[in-house]
Amino acid sequence: MPEYSDELIKTALGSVNTIAVVGISANQVRPSYFVAKYMQAKGYRIIPVNPGLAGKTLLGEKVHADLKSIPDRVDMVDIFRNSESAGAVTDDAIAIGAKVVWMQLGVINEAAAKRAEEAGLIVIMDRCPKMEYSRFSGEFSWVGRNSRIIDNRRKALGQGRAQVARDPIGRGKGTL
Repeated sequence: MPEYSDELIKTALGSVNTIAVVGISANQVRPSYFVAKYMQAKGYRIIPVNPGLAGKTLLGEKVHADLKSIPDRVDMVDIFRNSESAGAVTDDAIAIGAKVVWMQLGVINEAAAKRAEEAGLIVIMDRCPKMEYSRFSGEFSWVGRNSRIIDNRRKALGQGRAQVARDPIGRGKGTL
């Protein structure tokens, strides 16, 4: 698994407003749908991308066939495709001027990451933005991820973890 500093991940999550989720499913139990819905609830605008669902509505947004067909600015591209397919998606992310390319768990494409980094994008591979967001907000602490401690007790707000400055209903966005 590639290693990323907490600061880089916070920068990636804190510098974006609009996330295009490439490979999103309409099936509510699929990880792509669940992650998109969670990030939307935290205040991010989610733009679904899936050629098989193009033109339909998902999570209150029109589904697009590909990144280049999105008329609005996209800050981050979250890739729910296999590692090989991530290369072409990354190239499209560069072409549309995205700031961040995020490859989901199990998705690693070093050549695509190099191209994106050379173009000035932040690249995160083999990570989940929902897991990272919830880790920084304290919602993920019960699992013990990266703490080497399993603890089912929630910490009081502002104690022991960096806090994500978004309200719990997702109405606003602050900084990480």
